Amino acid sequence: MAAHNPTFAAHPEAPPSRALNVSLWIAQGLLAVAFGMAGVMKSTAPIGDLVTKLPWTSAVPLALVRFIGTAELLGAVGLILPAVTRIRPGLTALAAAGLVTVMALALPFHAMRGELAQAAPINLLLGGLAAFVAWGRFKKAPIRGRA
Repeated sequence: MAAHNPTFAAHPEAPPSRALNVSLWIAQGLLAVAFGMAGVMKSTAPIGDLVTKLPWTSAVPLALVRFIGTAELLGAVGLILPAVTRIRPGLTALAAAGLVTVMALALPFHAMRGELAQAAPINLLLGGLAAFVAWGRFKKAPIRGRA
């Protein structure tokens, strides 16, 4: 019978590393700024202004552009507010997962429009950061709610 080696035993109550927690907060902040700015722009800017900055907005209904902007804005808020207030902090991981979905759906859309070379790097970067936050806040470093 093999001896138990506590060095490799995972302790379910072990706190996450400080570096991971800091990395997750930095990623959450960067994503909140990026999606917050994009969300405000897509949900409030006149369509004429949007078309000059984001040509793809001319190819979809205005209601869809506004919906995407609102989803991005709510995702940005969801990355920060539940975690900071510690009120329903599990929503932070769900917000990150939702933003991964937005970026995953953007890739084939931009590919169909021949914009993949321009759009893929930012979609992959933001989607990857959001996936990191979702993984970290779901599995490795969830934020505890108020007691």
